[in-house]
Amino acid sequence: MRSKVEESFTDFFEKWMAQLEECAHSLLIENEKDHDNLVNKMTTHYKNYYTAKWAAAREDVLAFFAPVWLTSLESAYVWVTGWKPSTAFRLVPRAGMSEEQAKKVEILKAKIKAEEEKVEREMERQQVAVADRRMVELARLQGGGGDTVADVAVKNMVGGLEKVMKMADCVRLKTLKGLLDVLGPTQSVHFLASASMLQIQMRKCGKTLDNLSRLITN
Repeated sequence: MRSKVEESFTDFFEKWMAQLEECAHSLLIENEKDHDNLVNKMTTHYKNYYTAKWAAAREDVLAFFAPVWLTSLESAYVWVTGWKPSTAFRLVPRAGMSEEQAKKVEILKAKIKAEEEKVEREMERQQVAVADRRMVELARLQGGGGDTVADVAVKNMVGGLEKVMKMADCVRLKTLKGLLDVLGPTQSVHFLASASMLQIQMRKCGKTLDNLSRLITN
């Protein structure tokens, strides 16, 4: 049975992905005069996602470590509740990039890699609690306060997971901002178009594969 947060965020994510597809189509039929507006529209859309995610996580952060709204294919590529920041560098358009831009991208890439490792170290500290299914179930059933050992353990686990999720999200946002600061308007449009279309196509493929799997098993 899905939790209230799982139900509401599943609905939000479906709508958000539909809007992402609309934004992506706008990027693909780009008008040079509209580059800045297109980039601003797309970055605002991503910010809206994280605003909604963090609000929902305050109610049920565990839902984001086992997201029911993702397909099996999407889930296979999840890194700490989202996309892995370093993968964004593979989508950066190299054509027409100056030597100075290339250097800045490489410097940013190294910084982001270091921050990813910091997040992974923090996640390792949470692994025991996350792996303990009894603790996870207890956290889901927890409805009130109290000063029992179980209450304290659950609060610490949930607080730790929320912290590491936000750390990872901040690295993701820092990656986007860092790349867009380096890239020119046209390069930014091409980068965002590639990133959004990858996400859209992965979801479509994932839904197809999940439907096939259900047909086979049934």
